[in-house]
Amino acid sequence: MAVPFRKTSKTRKRLRRTHYKLQVPGMVECPNCGEMKKAHHVCPKCGTYKGKEVIDV
Repeated sequence: MAVPFRKTSKTRKRLRRTHYKLQVPGMVECPNCGEMKKAHHVCPKCGTYKGKEVIDV
C-alpha cells in the first residue's frame, strides 16, 4: 500500500487549492437605460430585452 513519505505542508496544500474560487456572472451594460445587467437576461431596471419592452416596470 502506497504511503506518502512526508506530510504535505499547509502551504503546499493551500497553493494547490487556490483555483477554487467564486465566479463573477457575466455582466453587460443595458443598451436602453445603461444599467449593468446579466447577459441574455431581461433588464431589471427598465424591463427590456433585445430592444423590446418585455415586462412593465
